Amino acid sequence: MNWLDLIGWAGSALLVWSLLQTRILRLRVFNLIGCFVLIFFNAALAVWPMVGLNVVLAIINVVYLRKMLATRHDDHAYTAVEVHADDAFLTYVLDIHAADIERFNPGFKRSGDELAFVVMHDDELAGVVLIFDRGGGTAQIELDYVTQRFRDFTPGEFVYRRSGLFSERGFRRVVTPPGMVSPYYGRIGFKREGDVYVLEM
Repeated sequence: MNWLDLIGWAGSALLVWSLLQTRILRLRVFNLIGCFVLIFFNAALAVWPMVGLNVVLAIINVVYLRKMLATRHDDHAYTAVEVHADDAFLTYVLDIHAADIERFNPGFKRSGDELAFVVMHDDELAGVVLIFDRGGGTAQIELDYVTQRFRDFTPGEFVYRRSGLFSERGFRRVVTPPGMVSPYYGRIGFKREGDVYVLEM
């Protein structure tokens, strides 16, 4: 097997790997890289129909990536919808994602007194936020969960910085739960205080 064959196999492996991604942005990025590799490989072998196919696929990926990235910080990309803490849809979402929620929020338990919000992208669920009013203008986050498809995007930036969800309810301070796995809060303006993050509104 020569170096050109290795490039061809690598490009094919990237295309297959891209289709295994649950996060749509990663899928598009890996697929685009795979297309570029296969364009080079097929051009070196003068297999022009395959060059044409991969050029078209690369263009499609670029178009969709531009659309995704253009709405990444768009205030209108998400909507936070308040629901009752015992809402049947909320309970269903928490049950179906229970294992993934436990992975990022070890020891999570519902208090039953929380304010509950589902974060929507058009008609698609992007995440769930459960908060508890600690008094004194402080909101304690019980759960901040983003579905896999939207983890490469910025629903958290919308919820905490742009939605007005907290300020409209009189909160001046937001505190995260301790022990979260892979917290992203430092990137959207929260300050670390011990094992939690705090946002002053």
